[in-house]
Amino acid sequence: MSDKIIITAALTGVLATRHQSPHIPYTPQEIADEGKRAIDGGASILHIHARQPNGMPAYDVDTYAQIDAAVKAACPDAIINYSTGAIGISNEDRIHHIDALKPDMAALNMGSMNYAIYSRKKKSFHHDHVFANPFRDIRFFLERMQQAGTRPEMECFDTGHIHNATPLIDMGLLTPPFQFSMIMGVLGGIPATTQNLVHQVSQLTPSSHWQLIGIGRKQWAMVMAALSMGGNVRVGLEDNLYLPDGSLSPSNGASVEEAVKLARIAGLQPASPLEARSILSLTKTPQLK
Repeated sequence: MSDKIIITAALTGVLATRHQSPHIPYTPQEIADEGKRAIDGGASILHIHARQPNGMPAYDVDTYAQIDAAVKAACPDAIINYSTGAIGISNEDRIHHIDALKPDMAALNMGSMNYAIYSRKKKSFHHDHVFANPFRDIRFFLERMQQAGTRPEMECFDTGHIHNATPLIDMGLLTPPFQFSMIMGVLGGIPATTQNLVHQVSQLTPSSHWQLIGIGRKQWAMVMAALSMGGNVRVGLEDNLYLPDGSLSPSNGASVEEAVKLARIAGLQPASPLEARSILSLTKTPQLK
């Protein structure tokens, strides 16, 4: 087992707003500034959704291009991972920024699910919708990522999503090394427990890299579990607005620094972006400015 841990920072997402945290970045420059804080703190991968200046999601190529330029200027070594997840827009609008910008990595959602947030206090659901990702769509996104030379990061919200990779491997559409994300704690997906994480990892095909994505306050316990199992981890304001002590995180960099502290307790050191490229066999080189 390597003593290097790859930390991804999920900078902004699409659901969290400045009503919940004033530190959520919206504009391309704000996202770039948060990316630099995360890289300086010990991250090597930046997972990015685009936002409009008012905080609403953005899916247009121009906004992503502005983000791409700003991020590469602020942290040229960083591995960039763009989202392709969305509800209510066309598949073309979910993937066209990958065609245009050809990032190192992109999220490939591996199955459909109910996706919701439940308020115990109000006894009601928020963001209650079906996140549809049938095989025909997964194949569509995967083929476009292949054309762009972009590594698909398989986003698995449940055990069945892991096994959805099997026919795609058989068809030759997925080739090793495989990149999996174990997303835990979303209502409608697998709950965030160590027992469930052990089960998820046991389902992986050989030649797989994996990371833990813990959603909400249980994130930090799951980060420790993943570190003990040799996995990589993702933190950041998209997934959890709080630090381990329960205080509001002031930046993505602060969240990454907490992950680094936990890694070092486990005898691990954060991989630099260049070390992460080598570990993950990413052949692209950063665009130095």
